[in-house]
Amino acid sequence: MGKLDGKVAIITGASKGLGYGIAKAFVKEGAKVATIGRNQERLDAFVKNFTEEGYDVIAVQGDVSKRECVKKLVEETG
Repeated sequence: MGKLDGKVAIITGASKGLGYGIAKAFVKEGAKVATIGRNQERLDAFVKNFTEEGYDVIAVQGDVSKRECVKKLVEETG
């Protein structure tokens, strides 16, 4: 049982670098993680890596500086 069971975290930039490490820590504690990024290949790799390990993640392609992209992320995170 993790500290974040039943919680959802939106982590921008989680498809690489520091954001990826933060996402990894959150899923290990039981959180569902959602991320947004511009590079579809990195997002696909993010989802593949995490789901293969049994974690619940989603990734949306978009730019956080655009309101409609952020709105889409929040809607898909549900």
